[in-house]
Amino acid sequence: MLCCVTDLREKEIVNIRDGSRLGQVCDVDIDTCSGRITAIIIYGKCKFMGVFGKSEDIKIYWENIRVIGDDVILVDLDSAPNSFTVSGYIHE
Repeated sequence: MLCCVTDLREKEIVNIRDGSRLGQVCDVDIDTCSGRITAIIIYGKCKFMGVFGKSEDIKIYWENIRVIGDDVILVDLDSAPNSFTVSGYIHE
């Protein structure tokens, strides 16, 4: 299946561990040497009209993506820090 980055941005992301809806793809990380997508990024939601900042961004590594469907991307995230990163900082 081929798809464009713009197609990814229209898909809802759902965690298969607990069924939670995480949001939509806002950005992607690309390895410029290999030309492969390494992660998808969900921007944090604004708090009270943006006055009180926003919640943390979520970076989901490609290894955690299980299925890319027509409308949904299923990901497998647990509470382990290596599963995802927040605000672009890698927790290892």
